[in-house]
Amino acid sequence: MYAADGSVRPPYAGVAKWLAGVNPEQLERRRLEAELFYRRGGVTFAVYGDNQGEERIIPFDIIPRILSSTEWTKLSKGLEQRVRALNMYLADIYGKQTIVKAGIVPEDLVWRNPAFRPEMAGVAVPHGVYVHIAGIDIVRIDNDDFYVLEDNAAHAVGCVVHARRP
Repeated sequence: MYAADGSVRPPYAGVAKWLAGVNPEQLERRRLEAELFYRRGGVTFAVYGDNQGEERIIPFDIIPRILSSTEWTKLSKGLEQRVRALNMYLADIYGKQTIVKAGIVPEDLVWRNPAFRPEMAGVAVPHGVYVHIAGIDIVRIDNDDFYVLEDNAAHAVGCVVHARRP
């Protein structure tokens, strides 16, 4: 919402004005209402490896992230490219496995991954689209640039790919 110099970024001007007139109790009440809505609607996830198996709500912020059209144009091109790359990765893993044979991805990372479905080896999916839903977590690092924190993708073979950037 704020630039490095402390000024309000232009896309947030309306939100900043609104926030200046809202008391903290009202914001907290809205946050609790949103959390309840998420729980009732099943907008939850489980943490793999968590022995408690507790469903958690998708993290959210009551204050929206706002991007200018210029920022979104730049980001959307990169995000679309990432999803194409994820599809190409899965096509290779379930196809020729060139990336494994070349030693780029250790085979243990593939074979021992509980999401890997060996029965899908050699199966061509329609239009080469494995990834149907992708959640790509981004963070703003300065006024012009964003980094990807991780990719979360549900794909056609019924499992989830979760990749963290090193």
